[in-house]
Amino acid sequence: MKPLTRAEEEIMQILWEIERGFVKDILTPMTDPKPAYNTVSTIVRILERKGFVSHKSYGKSHEYFPIVSKDEYRSFIIKKMLGGYFDNSFGKLTDFFKNDETLNTKAFQ
Repeated sequence: MKPLTRAEEEIMQILWEIERGFVKDILTPMTDPKPAYNTVSTIVRILERKGFVSHKSYGKSHEYFPIVSKDEYRSFIIKKMLGGYFDNSFGKLTDFFKNDETLNTKAFQ
């Protein structure tokens, strides 16, 4: 598994929420300015090639659904972050959150 781009992750977040949908269903909850239909369609096909998404065909239409769960991806990302930034130490991770003043503000509560 590889990390997703920001655009790929945005689409995956929507698919995890709606569970399955056509490109138009993915576009609906996106914030303005929304990307073009063809852009979303291309990103979903990239996600399919990467093994995150599959589809069911209805003639020329495709209904997409995630095949990697949000929990699986979250675990992968946290392990990657832990290894890449905190020497695989959960203690160093929690110390970072505890000691970083920008994370201890009311803005995050």
